[in-house]
Amino acid sequence: QIQLVESGGGSVQAGGSLSVSCTAPGFTRNRCGMDWYRQAAGKQREWVSQLATDGNTHYAASVRGRFTISKDKAEDTVLLRLNSLKPEDSAMYVCKTYGYSGSCGTAWGQGTQVTVSS
Repeated sequence: QIQLVESGGGSVQAGGSLSVSCTAPGFTRNRCGMDWYRQAAGKQREWVSQLATDGNTHYAASVRGRFTISKDKAEDTVLLRLNSLKPEDSAMYVCKTYGYSGSCGTAWGQGTQVTVSS
């Protein structure tokens, strides 16, 4: 299994913003899609957003209108912009690839921590 690389996490006060990114080798070449999940301490993993293989974007109701997923300028990298952050957004954010064709399979990142202070 290939482990993807996330970056960009950190600490921010409520109402602030930050971006997290996920670099997935072969993402573009293999026509991959990507999901972001998050898991807070003591809570279940929650699906957050998807950049689908057809380019469409999808969001969980809890983040819709505040988060934006997109392809980044960097090669094979997807960006998740987190705006208007709330304390309940604090979690480990993890990316996962998927695909229907080519060489893209399921691969996971190591996670990047986002902490939102009241």
